Amino acid sequence: MSQHKYVLDQLDETRMLSSKPLDTPMDPNQMLMVDDGDVLEDPEKYRRLVGKLNYLTVTRPDITFPVSGVSQFLSSPRSSHCDAVIRILRYLKGSSGRLLLYCDHGHHWVEGFSDADWAGSHSDRMSTIGYCVFVGDNLVS
Repeated sequence: MSQHKYVLDQLDETRMLSSKPLDTPMDPNQMLMVDDGDVLEDPEKYRRLVGKLNYLTVTRPDITFPVSGVSQFLSSPRSSHCDAVIRILRYLKGSSGRLLLYCDHGHHWVEGFSDADWAGSHSDRMSTIGYCVFVGDNLVS
């Protein structure tokens, strides 16, 4: 499954088709904070873009964690949050051809993994959880 055209449409809509691609969807050294940066003039534009990125996570599990991170600031997005969204788009620019391929190797077991931190968010001390589910060798969630 691929959403190559959808990625290109989002890059075109945001005028980022000529932007320099990045190798990672988020900066591992950056912590997004609630009051980091200036308040955006058009927060609705931010919300729409994050919603479109969230839709893209169906076939691009590699952006699920950073999209989840920027989704935490939908009520009052700031410039630093917008910069993080732009970074995700620049990552997608360099990896727009990636696809999700399901193969049938005769293995039909379901296996799940999860992990969590404890109060890892510096802004509100909330915990972060993550999980993945495989059917055979295929990542499905």
